[in-house]
Amino acid sequence: MSYSLMIHGGAGALEDLKCEASEATFQESITAILERGRERLERGDSALDVVEYCASLLENDRLYNAGRGSVLNADGKVEMDAALMDGRDLRAGAVACLRSIKNPISLARRVMEHGEHVLLMGEGALEFAKFCEIETYPDDYFITEARIKQLAEVQLVGGMTLDHQRVKPSQKLGTIGAVARDLQGNLAAATSTGGLVNKRWGRVGDTPIVGAGVFADNDTCAVSATGYGEQFLRTVFAKTISDFVQFRGMDAQAAAQAGIDYLVAKVNGEGGAIVIDAAGRCAAAQSTSGLIRGWIEMGGNTNCKLG
Repeated sequence: MSYSLMIHGGAGALEDLKCEASEATFQESITAILERGRERLERGDSALDVVEYCASLLENDRLYNAGRGSVLNADGKVEMDAALMDGRDLRAGAVACLRSIKNPISLARRVMEHGEHVLLMGEGALEFAKFCEIETYPDDYFITEARIKQLAEVQLVGGMTLDHQRVKPSQKLGTIGAVARDLQGNLAAATSTGGLVNKRWGRVGDTPIVGAGVFADNDTCAVSATGYGEQFLRTVFAKTISDFVQFRGMDAQAAAQAGIDYLVAKVNGEGGAIVIDAAGRCAAAQSTSGLIRGWIEMGGNTNCKLG
């Protein structure tokens, strides 16, 4: 048995992804997180522990639209979603419309471990965070001048936008995610996001919904998605990729591409996904020109790509 690990930092137009930071900056961030994940997989940590860990590192980096780098909703507030799933037994935990929590993915893990529910949102999720004694952070940890300016630009033209979609040049990226296969052959997936810029308060996208933005099953694959959440919800996107593996015998790359083809054909969807199958093969596919991702396949070299 060997291990595999993939992470992503959002999908979008490649030229937009390069407006906020250089390719070298993203490569440095992605590579560093992958190497820290590698250390934990090599010492025998579970896939579930490692995807939570890598997702939390991505949440801490303001390059990405999750955790500290989250975009603002129509009221100028941060509302975050996150979920993770264990491929061993299909256990999952998720949180939505969350504020003040540094690492939403860790609160989602607590929801899963508590066992009574899969998804908590809003005030209920915050009350659960207090029960778990998870530290909260003030608004100024999350809200930056760049995010305030970004919201104003989007509101000026009306509507909502992906974090990485250009209204004016220099916009940041979107949703983060991690998938892994550990030394025991177990799979896990995690996804976290700040959602859409200027979204209505209370809006929930695909990220915290099992089968839409995240899915993991030891018999098939682990999936983390990024893009317009409503489109992934309508196509049950992550589970569709898993079904391509289970019912059509596809490997990770074929299933990822088939999932994107289905997304485009049915709803003209925009976004991408990272996938690791039960054999440990790593894959990614997208309908956008850019998808920031990195991977370690079968314990091999560390790779990073934007296009």
